[in-house]
Amino acid sequence: MNPKVDVFFNNLEKWQTELELLRAIILDCGLNEELKWGVPTYTFQKNNILLLGGFKEYFTLSFFKGVLLNDGEGLLSKPGENSQSVRMFKFTDIKQIEKLKVSIKTYIFEALEIEKANLKVDLSESKVLVFPDELLLKFEENPAFQQAFEALTIGRQRAYNMFFSAAKQSQSRTARIEKYTQRIFDKKGINDCICGFSKKMPGCDGSHKFI
Repeated sequence: MNPKVDVFFNNLEKWQTELELLRAIILDCGLNEELKWGVPTYTFQKNNILLLGGFKEYFTLSFFKGVLLNDGEGLLSKPGENSQSVRMFKFTDIKQIEKLKVSIKTYIFEALEIEKANLKVDLSESKVLVFPDELLLKFEENPAFQQAFEALTIGRQRAYNMFFSAAKQSQSRTARIEKYTQRIFDKKGINDCICGFSKKMPGCDGSHKFI
């Protein structure tokens, strides 16, 4: 057990008992325990295997290369629509852990074997983006805008698409697209500098706030 992770668990206000049980299951599988990004993270030969997380309505056990796991039981889910690699168990009570203890260990051991075999996640499919209807409508209405968007690097396209798609309401998605239309025509990414004063070009370092 890692003392830093002990502190993490001692300060938890919710899901402490549940996450402690998951911790015990994970450590019983022989992984090393670290505190990364402020959460318990479990590694093998310094490579990330999985991590624990607690949220308002649920808590999770997430596999960094979860997409490579043989999820024959259909127990894993994506943390988000655009997640290419991570897959996770999502729990809402301790009974679910107790019921799935054997399966959880099976998945952990498989994740460990995947890492030992040095298997990599093929992210080539990440270049195929699923656009929200509001963006597709904008493309239809303004072919020049579509050309400008498609002229951006795949990374810039992905960042915009995730930002547009994250809005829960159609009106909000449309508003976001309209707000960033000119920036896209200017061949700028969502996080690129547009004032010209950034010292970390092409990224924005906040210099525009002092103009």
